[in-house]
Amino acid sequence: MNEEIRLANAADVPRVKEVTDAAYHPYIARIGVVPAPMEADHVANVAAGRVFVVGEPVAGVLVLVAEPDHLFLDSVSVHPDVRGTGLGRRLLRFVDDHARALGLPEVRLYTNAMMWENQEIYPRYGYELVERRVDGPYDRLHYRKVLDPRAGSGAGRA
Repeated sequence: MNEEIRLANAADVPRVKEVTDAAYHPYIARIGVVPAPMEADHVANVAAGRVFVVGEPVAGVLVLVAEPDHLFLDSVSVHPDVRGTGLGRRLLRFVDDHARALGLPEVRLYTNAMMWENQEIYPRYGYELVERRVDGPYDRLHYRKVLDPRAGSGAGRA
């Protein structure tokens, strides 16, 4: 899958929801609540320019929020049909490149403590655990990645 990672548009919203739901649905039983990305306002996030997608049909989704001192990776979703193809890695590289393009020095994210897979994945991509915090029904692990401003992978290019 070498399609360009692009900003989502209104026509993408149904597929953004479908991919997000497919990616996070398996965690409902494990964590005991619906994961927050499944309850996000996809229409508002797309309208605000926070959602990036890849694939035709869309197979990968990023929700990114630029803050004054960092880029917040609100969610990353890869459709189960394309897991294991390197798409998740490509999306994470795009996040780094996007943060650098915005002049932001780091990326922050959190994941549910019961999503064990992510506790293995994020450190492999340079993220360090900074704290564990309970937010309502969610037990979250907060990570950050300080970026080398000179690096760049070009992952958003086809």
